[in-house]
Amino acid sequence: MTAALLSLTLAFSLFTGQYAPQQGGSNPLKPELEVRVQALGKQLRCAVCQGVSIADSPASMARAQLDTVRELVAEGKTDQEVVDYFVARYGEWVLLEPTAQGFNWFVWLGPVALVAIGGFVIWRQLQRGPPEAQPSQQTAAPADPAGTPAPDDADPYLQAVRRELER
Repeated sequence: MTAALLSLTLAFSLFTGQYAPQQGGSNPLKPELEVRVQALGKQLRCAVCQGVSIADSPASMARAQLDTVRELVAEGKTDQEVVDYFVARYGEWVLLEPTAQGFNWFVWLGPVALVAIGGFVIWRQLQRGPPEAQPSQQTAAPADPAGTPAPDDADPYLQAVRRELER
């Protein structure tokens, strides 16, 4: 019964023309223009996947955005005009690579500054050289003839350890 109802619904929707539009159904352009479309698609972020370009995303919204890029390129728009079109509609967030202006300078210069600071710290440590051994302020007690060192009763820590061991 369910299969028959599903078949009738499908047939009715096809008959009346009420079917879902096919995403990514725009005709491909000339090869050189299609390369441009794919390059522009690699620069724009998918609004659904949030970290994947519209050229790489399988989402239907990304396919629709790529079709929009294809239409704009077919109209003769420049790359900058296509990017500006998407920035005007989605904001600067749509760019996978942020522009180097304003607060975004921190994004661009932050890693360089961290590497420079790290290099300076390493350089300073190498300039200091290895730590020098400080001469011992206490003279070593002479060893007894049996080869064991004489007990040093002046060291309070050694005396405390001995007291603990005697318990």
